[in-house]
Amino acid sequence: MKKFFKKLGFHKMDEMEQHIAFKAQRNALVFLLFALFVWTLYESYKVYTFHSELNPFPCFLLAAASCIQIFSQLIMTHNAVKDDEETPKTSPILKTVLICFAVAAVIVTIGSIIVLSVVKP
Repeated sequence: MKKFFKKLGFHKMDEMEQHIAFKAQRNALVFLLFALFVWTLYESYKVYTFHSELNPFPCFLLAAASCIQIFSQLIMTHNAVKDDEETPKTSPILKTVLICFAVAAVIVTIGSIIVLSVVKP
């Protein structure tokens, strides 16, 4: 299987290539989060101004992308320093996940109250 991937041009990246790939991925993530945020604001504006139906798709994508990025970074950091005695312990993953879900629930509740009180059928 290694030979097959080598023929396709895949190879193990050196440190410079990894750094370049990381910066490119970070730039792409920032762009996507910004675009989804603007799309979410536009959808909210349409609902507020024209009393149209809310399209939850951009909101869902924005929340999902943010959660995936945050939890991936949290888990990778936890796994990287798990056996290192010099590094202080990272916060427990379960506690952090529960706090994030609680904050998200409060934000969704407040947003729902605002949307339902402003948009009259």
